[in-house]
Amino acid sequence: MSARETDLYPPVKAFLEGQGYVVKSEVGAADVVAVRGGEPPVIVELKLSFSLTLVHQCVARMAVTDDVYMAVARGKGKRFHKSVKDMTRLCRRLGLGLMTVRLSDDLVQVHCDPGPYAPRKNTRKQGQLLKEFAGRVGDPNDGGQTRVGLITAYRQDALKLAMYLFEVGACKGADVARETGIARATTMMRDDHYGWFEKVEKGVYGLTPKGAEAVSASGDILGG
Repeated sequence: MSARETDLYPPVKAFLEGQGYVVKSEVGAADVVAVRGGEPPVIVELKLSFSLTLVHQCVARMAVTDDVYMAVARGKGKRFHKSVKDMTRLCRRLGLGLMTVRLSDDLVQVHCDPGPYAPRKNTRKQGQLLKEFAGRVGDPNDGGQTRVGLITAYRQDALKLAMYLFEVGACKGADVARETGIARATTMMRDDHYGWFEKVEKGVYGLTPKGAEAVSASGDILGG
């Protein structure tokens, strides 16, 4: 028989009672309400899986108390574990708590508790973002585009190298770097990330047929 949302209630109730709470279900609009002494109530919303509706419900309950948890049935596999990781991050941002319930043995795991959250900014990632932004020529991508075929600053530089070789033929890496203004030209041609370049002799690189095709199909990739 398939699981139901009501199957989550007994293990969640037992978990909270083990911490000294008096627990009752379906109080007002809340799935679960737990009270301990004179403390503010704890509200738990039960769902079999993550959903935007669940997030909306939990946020609405925060008008009643700051101590709001979402509880979902624990799934299996990498996809579910990633979902838990992503939802934990979101819950922390919103000040919500998150529990999962393993219905096979009623194990309740708390992934985060409600509370204010002030995330630290990742300065390294910020620097990478700004570096890519500054290095990008024009705005060659469509907003919302998938990562496949995305035009990055690196790809634009590689295309500049390919265009130069297409026009003048095989050259020394140092000459290509000087003429294109791309200091890492030799390294890029040696690494040959896109299969566009080939080593003709020591320090000299030429264009492969695939590289020539890339140049021909470049269109407005380097446009302003």
